[in-house]
Amino acid sequence: MGWPILQGMTPVLNLEFAALFRRVAALERETVQLREENTRLKLENAQLKEKIAELELKLAKALKNSSNSSKPPSSDIVKPPKPGQGSGSRKGSKRKIGGQPGHPKHERPSVPADALTRTLDHGLDECPCCGGELVLLKDQSGPVLQQLEVKHAVEVAEHRGLMYWCAECQEPVTAPLPAEVLAGGLCGPRLTALVAFLKGPCHASFSTTRKFLRDVMGLPVSRGQLAKLLGKAAAALSGPYEELLAQLPWEKLLHVDETGHKENGKQLYTWVFRTATFALFKIDPHRDSGVLVEVLGKEFNGILGCDYFSAYRKYMKDFGVTVQFCLAHLIRDVKFLVTLPDSVTKAYGERLLNAMRRLFRAIHNRERYRNETTFKRALERARDRILKVGKAAPQRIEAQNLAERFRTNGDAYFEFITTPGIGPTNNLAEQAIRFVVIDRKITQGTRGPRGRKWCERIWTAVATLTQQGRSIFAYLEQAVRAHFHGEKAPSLFSSG
Repeated sequence: MGWPILQGMTPVLNLEFAALFRRVAALERETVQLREENTRLKLENAQLKEKIAELELKLAKALKNSSNSSKPPSSDIVKPPKPGQGSGSRKGSKRKIGGQPGHPKHERPSVPADALTRTLDHGLDECPCCGGELVLLKDQSGPVLQQLEVKHAVEVAEHRGLMYWCAECQEPVTAPLPAEVLAGGLCGPRLTALVAFLKGPCHASFSTTRKFLRDVMGLPVSRGQLAKLLGKAAAALSGPYEELLAQLPWEKLLHVDETGHKENGKQLYTWVFRTATFALFKIDPHRDSGVLVEVLGKEFNGILGCDYFSAYRKYMKDFGVTVQFCLAHLIRDVKFLVTLPDSVTKAYGERLLNAMRRLFRAIHNRERYRNETTFKRALERARDRILKVGKAAPQRIEAQNLAERFRTNGDAYFEFITTPGIGPTNNLAEQAIRFVVIDRKITQGTRGPRGRKWCERIWTAVATLTQQGRSIFAYLEQAVRAHFHGEKAPSLFSSG
């Protein structure tokens, strides 16, 4: 680009102005390039921030545990302890493990004299100090120690059918063996109940059960024989199990939960139905509302305590069932929001937690209220506060997901306020299913329908009898004995 020579300026100055203008043009082009680069960097920065937020959300989800999600407590075991926490220490506690100073000492009471199997007196022939003659003091006693011992007491009974000669028929006649003896076969009712006890409530494997019978009791028993004994025990529990199953649709309050179950590589599901007096387990291929329809029917008129799983929501919606969703699960979901990196979502979670603290403060301070009406009003105010805060969520995905839950089913979290006898959580069902989870980890599931029936019935018997405070072994023996005699097994309904 040429520049005209200004009048009155020397050629040298004219050249300098031309160079200056060229420099200005170059700076303008450089400015445009820098602006374009700045725009590109801003866009890249925004994309990186979005990616970081996405990764932080994934990390928060990956770090979920039983305190801020529906994951089971057993999933926390695989995680390393927090700094300063050893495997045997308790968080925030300086107390040593074991008995605490100031607590009363607990000692085992002595067995009464009429219950002693034998009494052994240990004496001296001479004085241990000088070797002199000793006179027994009959009105005084020295040290006494009661010792328990296991005796090898296995009864082997041989049942014989006597042969007779009938003079009238001119043929030999054989006396048949009793039906209960034939039903028991190799093992009697008590031994059959013992095997069921070892395999069921004791979680013993077939190998462990065989070793115990062989090494402790001197009874060599094959795996096949053990399987037969468990089949007989399962048959003995069939009637009581079906009796409880038929009662479930008529219960006024029922807690439900489910967990996975393995069977030859297939994914099945164990459902637990727990009432105030018994618990029943059912293994099913499905984890949907169809199981609830099959077990409870379409006209279930009680209250269902459960978590927020979709199967319960569908059953609630399709048949108008009253539901108490677990408030503990909701609290864990809210705690998860507080762990997220987004400050707006985190603040929303904090507001919800504060509102929930008011509710539980009222529950824990129940005795301070003048009467039930005042207490109920306090709970209702706390509930209304939670629903208001929960529905007013910011425009964030995680917050809006929770807010939608409050809008559609929020009242179902607070059914316990207006319905006597129901609690705010589903802890009863979760407590009952822990036994199954432990058994699953040890046994690795079942292999077919026979094992499935055994698990359903023994788990039901163990959970129910434990809940009622009854002896599991005594019941198993009674049920097996009744089965061998062709009689009805004792009921699993509470006798109290």
